[in-house]
Amino acid sequence: MQSTLYTTPHPCRFRLPRQLREPRTPISRKPGIIATSSLRTPLHSDPEEDKLREEKGFGPTSLPAAGKLPVVIRKSGRVSRYVWDGGCLRLVSVDGGAASFGLDFDGGVRELGRACRVFVRDFFIPKRVSAGYLDYVKWKLLHRVFSSALQVLATQAMFRAIGIGYSRSLPSAAALNWVLKDGLGRLSRCIYTASLASAFDTNLKRVRFSTSVIFSLSIGVELLTPVFPQYFLLLASIANIAKQISLACYLATGSAVHRSFAVADNLGEVSAKAQIQSVCFDNLGLMLAALLNMSFKNNQRLLAALPFVVYPIFAALDLLGIYQGLKYVHLQTLTKDRLEIILNTWTEFGYVPSPAEVSKKEGIDIFNTKSKDFWPIRIGSLGTKVQIPKLSLLAIKSVNSKDYYFICLETFGGSARTAERNILLCLREGAGTSDVIMGLLQACYIRKALIQNKNRWERILGAGDVSDSGFKEWFRLAEDSKQSAERSVRAVSDQIAAMGWAAKNILLSTREQARYSFIDD
Repeated sequence: MQSTLYTTPHPCRFRLPRQLREPRTPISRKPGIIATSSLRTPLHSDPEEDKLREEKGFGPTSLPAAGKLPVVIRKSGRVSRYVWDGGCLRLVSVDGGAASFGLDFDGGVRELGRACRVFVRDFFIPKRVSAGYLDYVKWKLLHRVFSSALQVLATQAMFRAIGIGYSRSLPSAAALNWVLKDGLGRLSRCIYTASLASAFDTNLKRVRFSTSVIFSLSIGVELLTPVFPQYFLLLASIANIAKQISLACYLATGSAVHRSFAVADNLGEVSAKAQIQSVCFDNLGLMLAALLNMSFKNNQRLLAALPFVVYPIFAALDLLGIYQGLKYVHLQTLTKDRLEIILNTWTEFGYVPSPAEVSKKEGIDIFNTKSKDFWPIRIGSLGTKVQIPKLSLLAIKSVNSKDYYFICLETFGGSARTAERNILLCLREGAGTSDVIMGLLQACYIRKALIQNKNRWERILGAGDVSDSGFKEWFRLAEDSKQSAERSVRAVSDQIAAMGWAAKNILLSTREQARYSFIDD
């Protein structure tokens, strides 16, 4: 049972903890009437520790000597420490001044500045987030300010286009606005979301940046409406479709981005702070647009040309903010690409990289250039439009009921020497996370051996008909790589979990989810 500390409202009057089964004894302020109640119960008594504490002035049966106590309080950016002056317990700020009584008028300005910084930080930033969150918010500020300013200018351009057009364009715009602008936009949003549902998990950064580019282009289309007022509804509908697609991606990927920063399972707090940031940053963009309009309000010609002048600058800054901000989004979920980076690092250097390292190597890859690497690895099934080498036929023939995957080669176009080749990992129905890791790890070992003996394997596979010795070399390579994978798969899985990866599931795209079934005829 632990002792209990009894305090009174006055900061300089308190009672010591009582011993077990003893009445509470008030402490007298007179030096000679100090209570003998111990601060430690007999259950936790240690003679050697008590002797050491007595030498420092903290005896087991006496009040501590005047000085600082080993308790520090951190609250709202202020760091304070308990101090015992021999007669009163005080809470003193570490950087000077009492923490509980008034302000130091000499340092009032500095204290006010510190209080403002603490308020802004607590208002915008969650309590516990990952290391790169502040940098992410800085780039988000750049993105949201200029994006909001562009949307204001685009809306003004559309209103100007309605005014420039014929008078009969107003009733037609009002009648068809829902069908052409909002209706088609929302329908396109549904179609886009349904067709790319899995891509929001497997290619989050690429999809998010590409839709941001589409959003910037949609604003450019809206800015063209005053130039072609007779096509107002058509241009506005096209722009709204693009905006709805971008909005669908933003909403679908937002939770994953917020989760990557929520290191203490505080996803709700991170999401709430993100909304606060968006509202405040968007208002700054509105103020910027209003300032530009006020600067050129006396010159209508310059005001009409203003959107076309600032659009390329604002759009470039907007996309720069998104691109740089995504670099600080370190997703902990495992996809085929991230798992391949992890396993390649393991086969080359013998360790599992952190989410931050993988994020740096993964990048955004908007043009999908990684698939053009030498001997790329693909998860899926053999296609009917590719050339199936004899090696692959033999690999399929050798599959048995105990295998949950098999690895083969596939060739695309061209002659035997110039054709593009992939390493294909085919997964069986019922294959779990461990089977995917095992299969992909074996494929990485195979690719490593193929690259190390590139010229030799190009001669073997470049021949029209693979010789018997070539078949033996391939199956020897497959067996050696499987043994290497079996020896290291447990250590790899343990390190993946230890590095903070969400290793329970591996997110695969629709094509990568293709499975085969084993039939024992």
